[in-house]
Amino acid sequence: MASRRAKGGPLLVIRDLQKTYPSGVRALRGVSLEAPPGMFGLLGPNGAGKTTLMKIAATLLEPDSGTVSAGGLDVVADKAGARRLLGYLPQEFGLYPTLTAAQTLDYFARLKGVADKRERGALVGALLERVNLAREASQRVGGFSGGMRQRLGIAQALIGRPRLIIVDEPTAGLDPEERARFHNLLAEVADGETTVVLSTHIVSDVSNLCTRMAIIRRGEIIAACTPREALAEIAGAVWEASVERERVAELKSRLRVISSQVYEGRTRLRVYSKGERPGEEFAPARPTLEDFYFSRATQAGGGAN
Repeated sequence: MASRRAKGGPLLVIRDLQKTYPSGVRALRGVSLEAPPGMFGLLGPNGAGKTTLMKIAATLLEPDSGTVSAGGLDVVADKAGARRLLGYLPQEFGLYPTLTAAQTLDYFARLKGVADKRERGALVGALLERVNLAREASQRVGGFSGGMRQRLGIAQALIGRPRLIIVDEPTAGLDPEERARFHNLLAEVADGETTVVLSTHIVSDVSNLCTRMAIIRRGEIIAACTPREALAEIAGAVWEASVERERVAELKSRLRVISSQVYEGRTRLRVYSKGERPGEEFAPARPTLEDFYFSRATQAGGGAN
């Protein structure tokens, strides 16, 4: 059995991961990061390497090189041992539509080695209660909403009381009410001895939930910090102006534009400029985690939205 780590120390440790697919796509380029207990956000655009990284950490994909340890176990070398402390909710979570919620969890509990029928029944009831699906226990999951399916997915990931839970793009496609409900559930799951790794392209998910975060782009980690540290880094460096559309191209050519948005016939630009005002029309703006994300993305060679 893996030894308990000190509270606050890293539970998941990744070092120098490399992965290139047979097609030639280099998905990971020497990725290293540490995730302590609590909620850890892995933020990046589609195609950045998030899912590849999550699959390797979840024992479902082999890296070309590098190491992954979870709770002191070598995830690559000891997959069976790692799976005993791991829960995983993939981006595409397949369910049998004709099974009820209770039957679905009973099935997953058997797969995870809970052999005793009475024990499984008690476990299924407790999990459905925890994810607020107890009243839907007898409903077929084919009729579930997206949010209900995701909550059921988290319930199966909690079987065995895992210390590391990996969720890949869990709120994509959910409406605002379902997203809020799912956020509350994830926050309850993450505690002083459990690490929840949230892989997402939605900045607000990380801003609302995570105590630590990393940004991945083109297979590389370009930032690793707390949200508070991220905001402190860009304090006083974000400026905003509303300009005519005809001026946008010229301003983008000479300023570090981190985002742009059309608003009432004009374009609202947010610009990164450390130490000096980028122009008379620009006023200081309160920095957001989205500003940090886009500023790092543009620094790494991506374009502004």
